[in-house]
Amino acid sequence: MAGSKAAAEEIEVAGHTVRLSSPDRVIFPQRGFTKADVFHYYVSVGEGIMRALRDRPTTLQRFPEGIEREMFFQKRVPTRGVPPWVSTAEISFPSGRKAAELCPADLAHVAWAAQMGTVVFHPWPVRAADVDQPDELRIDLDPQPGTDFADAVTAAGELCALLAELGVTGWPKTSGGRGVHVYLRIQPRWTFVEVRRATIALARELERRRPELVTTAWWKEERGARVFVDFNQMARDRTIACAYSLRANARATVSTPVDWDELTQVDPDDFDLRSVPARLAERGDPHAGIDDAPWDITPLLEWAERDAAAGQGDLPYPPEYPKMPGEPKRVQPSKDRDRPRS
Repeated sequence: MAGSKAAAEEIEVAGHTVRLSSPDRVIFPQRGFTKADVFHYYVSVGEGIMRALRDRPTTLQRFPEGIEREMFFQKRVPTRGVPPWVSTAEISFPSGRKAAELCPADLAHVAWAAQMGTVVFHPWPVRAADVDQPDELRIDLDPQPGTDFADAVTAAGELCALLAELGVTGWPKTSGGRGVHVYLRIQPRWTFVEVRRATIALARELERRRPELVTTAWWKEERGARVFVDFNQMARDRTIACAYSLRANARATVSTPVDWDELTQVDPDDFDLRSVPARLAERGDPHAGIDDAPWDITPLLEWAERDAAAGQGDLPYPPEYPKMPGEPKRVQPSKDRDRPRS
């Protein structure tokens, strides 16, 4: 009958039955992609997205009525109406409050989240076995006004050379927008505070080498037309859309792993809900080796000590955080009455 809604389906995923209701609900209006399209996209990229999500506490960015309607971040798995096989991990927020977040043990967890209207997956850089010691250091290269994806790619190339000097492999991916993300797999031996300090030290070294291109300035008024290294993405409870996650934009782009050589040849719009499954099936996952050699970040912590001795200490945390030890004032420079004036 005209206008009738498609019936719910029951689909087997990773040994579990996942119910897909309202499969014809439009999630990406400009492309016409439906809830069923999103669901089957995530099932089709299972190899890649499980490498990114397995055993990681994950915040869900949900759009139950589509990306042009209300959105919310779900950090707690409901206590009712959840399949008994759904795994969670307890994480602590900067406030000290705790939550049981979804912790995907298999692809059925991803499919269940897609059924719940999840479009974007935001995993923590930790595993369930130790939720307070990151095993993933994430570098977010964020183009500022006046710069674009090409500038982020150039900055990523400089970062690749710096990482090679350190003897560590970086794993790049598109953000799904104008930015570039580079991940390092690290040994889970350090706290969030220490890994954030290491990230700042790496970012500062990159900034010293290309000051006209890269900035670590937290305050937007100081960044200029440069690529910002968002070091606070390594603060507790700050997350990045994972590899193979859809992004909530009109084109339904995907944050997609690429090889370093390939990074200079691609455009973010090359990778979307339709194109990425075939790409993964044909060429495999460029991040397939990411877990092979976790790195000791001691060299970066030594750089952090060197910088501190030279007067470059900590940088501001996000505004919702409690004041952290050693953190400078959280005052926009133009509004800081105590700042010396030239």
